[in-house]
Amino acid sequence: MPQELYSVEQVASRLGLHVRTIRNYVRDGRLKAVRIGKQYRIAREDLEAFTGTSAAALEADEQSRHVEASSIVHIDAIDRAGADRISTHVMGSLNQSGIGRLRVETVYDEDRAVLKVIILGDLAPTAELLRLIDMMAAP
Repeated sequence: MPQELYSVEQVASRLGLHVRTIRNYVRDGRLKAVRIGKQYRIAREDLEAFTGTSAAALEADEQSRHVEASSIVHIDAIDRAGADRISTHVMGSLNQSGIGRLRVETVYDEDRAVLKVIILGDLAPTAELLRLIDMMAAP
């Protein structure tokens, strides 16, 4: 039985990651791959071991439509304590079960007194998180 191999591009698409991220995983040894010519190929079994799920489930996810929002919230005139309070609540809200796909980063620039919250993810949890930030950022 021939072994099923995926290209770095195919794996990146299935996992919703950038191609460079997958290449870095391979180079770091986190994702097992073989080099064929100048290209990496990832075996189905290695992809399943890396993700902890079957490749069939990844394929089903890939074929279904996925809608995602990206938002950057800019809060100015905020001190360190206020920025920490908002960041803590935002990050804590991510620990809810069933929240969906959501990635969040917060960056505070002390010199400018600006907090930025970067949100990438499913529409419903993004909207809920934006409502939370709106309530907390109100003067």
